[in-house]
Amino acid sequence: GQTGKLMYVMHNSEYPLSCFALFENGPCLVADANFDILMVKLKGFFQNAKANKIESRGTRYQYCDFLVKVGTVTMGPSARGISVEVEYCPCVIANDCWNLLMEFMQSFMGSHTPGIPSVFGTKHDSVYSPADTMVQYMELFNKIRKQQQVPVAGIR
Repeated sequence: GQTGKLMYVMHNSEYPLSCFALFENGPCLVADANFDILMVKLKGFFQNAKANKIESRGTRYQYCDFLVKVGTVTMGPSARGISVEVEYCPCVIANDCWNLLMEFMQSFMGSHTPGIPSVFGTKHDSVYSPADTMVQYMELFNKIRKQQQVPVAGIR
């Protein structure tokens, strides 16, 4: 009788031995890759939404101390958007290098450079982790999902 909360199970090729479980408006659990098997065994408690599978696949580039990943976001068989992930490798405190990241992104993204991610607002001066990256991907994927749900009206 309770309203279910969503849990997103995510994988990242940079961390092949880890599995990330992100709860709707909640924490991010980092587990080993066998977490998927556990979820199959708990299928009586969780409902799988296979139709909502969304992924980003692309190319990884390294330019000096920067790591840039450009990917095509697909939902099912069709492309829905583009993801750009930028990391400044020597820095582990994201707020300390945000201005440098912005300047670097503006050099190739121009006016399409995004603003500061919401995950930075909660991190302040703490160490940036892979879970923070996964939260940002979840936000991007949810934004793309919502764009697909908007009905198109008035077109003939």
